[in-house]
Amino acid sequence: MGLINDFVIKFANVNGSGSASANSLFTKAILRMGIPATPRNIFPSNIQGLPTWYEVRVSTEGWLGRKEGIDFLVAMNPETIEQDISELKAGGNLLYDSTKSLPVKYRREDINSYGLPFMSLCNEKYDDPRQRQLFKNIMYIGSLSALVGMKKEILVRLITELYGDKKPLIESNLEALSTGFEAAESNFTTPSTISIPAGNKIGEKIFIEGNEAAALGALYAGATVAAWYPITPSSSLAEAFERYCKKYRKDPKTKKDRYAILQAEDELASIGMVLGASWNGARAFTCTSGPGISLMQEFLGFGYFAEIPAVVFNVQRGGPSTGMPTRTQQSDLLSCAYASHGDTKHVMLFPEDPKESFDMSALAFDIADRLQTPVFVMLDLDIGMNERLCEPLAWHDKRCYDRGKVLTDDAIQDLETFGRYLDIDRDGISYRTYPGTHTNLGSYFTRGTTKDQYANYSESPQDYTENMERLTKKHQTAVRFVPTPVVRYQHGQREIGAVYFGSTSPAMKEALALLSAENFTLNDLRIRSYPFSQEIQEFIESHRIIFIIEQNRDHQIRTLLVNELNLSQNNLVSVLHYDGTPITAQIIKEKIMAHLKEQAT
Repeated sequence: MGLINDFVIKFANVNGSGSASANSLFTKAILRMGIPATPRNIFPSNIQGLPTWYEVRVSTEGWLGRKEGIDFLVAMNPETIEQDISELKAGGNLLYDSTKSLPVKYRREDINSYGLPFMSLCNEKYDDPRQRQLFKNIMYIGSLSALVGMKKEILVRLITELYGDKKPLIESNLEALSTGFEAAESNFTTPSTISIPAGNKIGEKIFIEGNEAAALGALYAGATVAAWYPITPSSSLAEAFERYCKKYRKDPKTKKDRYAILQAEDELASIGMVLGASWNGARAFTCTSGPGISLMQEFLGFGYFAEIPAVVFNVQRGGPSTGMPTRTQQSDLLSCAYASHGDTKHVMLFPEDPKESFDMSALAFDIADRLQTPVFVMLDLDIGMNERLCEPLAWHDKRCYDRGKVLTDDAIQDLETFGRYLDIDRDGISYRTYPGTHTNLGSYFTRGTTKDQYANYSESPQDYTENMERLTKKHQTAVRFVPTPVVRYQHGQREIGAVYFGSTSPAMKEALALLSAENFTLNDLRIRSYPFSQEIQEFIESHRIIFIIEQNRDHQIRTLLVNELNLSQNNLVSVLHYDGTPITAQIIKEKIMAHLKEQAT
C-alpha cells in the first residue's frame, strides 16, 4: 500500500441527502489519528436535488489550502460520475455504488476501482426510504475507512460521542458502519494507493468554522444585540451567536435573557436596529454578505457621519447581483471601504483563519467604540462556512472593554461646555455620552445631517468642511488601533515581494514554500486591516516587483492600495482568481513563475 503524504479525497453526492454529516465524520476521524485535514463543502444554492461535493485535503505537512486533483473519489451521484471520474489522477482510487453496473465508457484502466452494492445492502436492511439514504452514507464511510487503512474503532468512538445517550441511533449507525467496513475487507484484496497512518501533528489545535469563531468573538467582546436577515454564507454566524447567548447571556439569579437577537425584515432594517442599539450604549452587530451590504449603504453612511459604533460581519460570496451564493470570493472590498454615497471611509479587518476571526471579532467592537464608527470584519465563505484547524481561541475572564471617549456622570458635571463634535484631543475623535447618563445634563445630541461642533443644524460651508476634515483625521488615527501587517523577509535583497490578505493566506504560505523549493525566494506581507499603515507603503515601494494576490476580477485590494497610499503601479503585478473556488498554491506559484520567466527572457 502506497503512502502519500499529501492527497485529496472527494465525495460526490446529492444535495439534501444528509451526506455532509457523514463526510464530516470521516474528516474528524482523520484528525483523531493526529493527521491534519482540511474539508471544503461545495454545495449548490438550492434546497436539495442538485450535485454537491465535499473535498478533504490530508497533508502531513499541515498545508490547509485547497489542492487540485483527486486521489480518491467516492462517487455516489450517478448524474456527475462521468465528470467526477475524469478528474481522478492516474493511479487514483474510485469507490462507487455497484448496485447498477458502471457503464463501460466511465471505466479507466489507470485507476483502482472498488464497487460495492450500497443501495442493495440498504434496501435489504431498511424499509424507510430516508433511512436507506442516511445509512448508505455511513456504509460508504465504513468502506472508505477500510480501504485507506483507518481503524474502525476511531469512527465507533466518534459515533458514540455524537449521539450520546441515544442508544438506538448509536446501534443503527454502528451497524451500517460495520456493514460497509466488512464489505470492503471481504471483497477487495488490492489495497488503495493511499493510506492514512497515525501521527501526532495536530497538537493543541482546534477544529472550528470561521463563522462560529466570529460569533464567539462577539460574545467575548460583550455584544448583547444582533440584528440580521438570513443570507448565505453569513446566517450560521447569527445562529451560533444565538446558541451561545442562550447559554451564557442569562441573568444568574432571575434566569432572564440579557440579550436581544432580531431577525429583521431586510438588511437595511437590520443595520438600522444595530445603529439604534449602539447609539443607546449596547454593543451590537449584524452579519451579511455582498447583497446585504448593497442594501445597507444609506444607514452605513449615517453611522459614519453621525458617528455611531457598529460592527458588520461581511461573509463574502461570489457576485455581482445574486452571483454565486455558495461560492467564495474577496469581492466586496471597495463596496465596504467606501460604503454609502458621498465621501466615506470605513475600517476593515481581514482575518486569515478562525482564530483571527475570533480575535478580530472581539477587537472590532473595541475599535468601533473607540472610533465611534461602523467597522467591517471581512470574512468569506471559505473561512466562514468551512471547518479548519487553527490555534486555540484565547479567552480571558477579566478582559477589559475599550468603550472609547464616553463621558461619565461626574465628567459631565465638571464640564463648562459640551460639544458632541468638538475635537478636543486633535485626533479626530470627539467625546460622547450615553442616553440617561445624567438626569438633566446628559442629553445626547447627534445628527446625520450637516452640523456644527455642538450638533446644531448648520449648512455653513465652513462647518461642513471642518467636520469632513475631522472625519478624515479620525480615519488616519484609526491606523493606531487596527492590526498591523505581518511581514517576513525571506530574502536579503528587496527584489521581489508578495502582498496578500484574508483567506488567501493558507495557499500563499504553501506557494512560498513551493517557490523556495525552486529557488524563487520572495519576501511577503499579509495585510490585516484598512486603513493601511506606513509599513505597507514602505514594503511595496522598496521592492522591484510586488505580486498582489486576491480573489476577485477587478484587483480591488490593489486599487485600494494605489488610491490610499498614492502608489505608482509600475512595480505591481496582480495574481487574480475569481471562479468561486478557493485559490490554490499551485495557481499562485505558476502565475508568479510565468511572470518572472517572461521578464527574464
